[in-house]
Amino acid sequence: MASSARVAVVDELDAAADTLAAAFADYPFTRHTISADDHLDRVRRTQRLYLERIGFPQGQVHVCGDAEAVAVWTTPDTDLAVFAGMAAEAQEIAGDRAEAAAAADQAMAPHRPTEPVWFLATIGVRPGLQGRGLGRAVLEPGLRAADAAGLPCFLETSLESNVAFYRKLGFEVTAEVDLPDDGPRTWAMRRPSPDQRG
Repeated sequence: MASSARVAVVDELDAAADTLAAAFADYPFTRHTISADDHLDRVRRTQRLYLERIGFPQGQVHVCGDAEAVAVWTTPDTDLAVFAGMAAEAQEIAGDRAEAAAAADQAMAPHRPTEPVWFLATIGVRPGLQGRGLGRAVLEPGLRAADAAGLPCFLETSLESNVAFYRKLGFEVTAEVDLPDDGPRTWAMRRPSPDQRG
């Protein structure tokens, strides 16, 4: 049985970054957009950026247990200028995949919402603990908060197996994009606000 999720505290930043790095080590999008050289360390640094610059200071970070599952959201209150402020560091982390990362971002940009949403920036479950309901559990606080605010949610995934998982949580595919430079197919998914559901 999955443990319930809770709001993370800043002292858990390292543990959360470790979980997310392990979860994304072989993820198609990160393999395409982050250099193979010191790949795991680069992925960890990327996830730490999301936690340190976005999730903890001005978004939402939820965890299960000892950060065995982690979800990071932006909300309508998040200052999206933070992404521009992270651009140079993200480019350095991407290494020789920086151009591919920029092209991927450009390809997905037209499919991202312009309305106020809860945007799932990153989610991961520690390898070896997947399939136990932790992914769903760590997402539920964000989904409930978005519903309470009357807002939709949005995410992107580059694993086709994730599409069915997110559909069970009320997300719908809004775009399928084959990323440039032989990148992976990536799905944009939106969960309608409560008043938009049939």
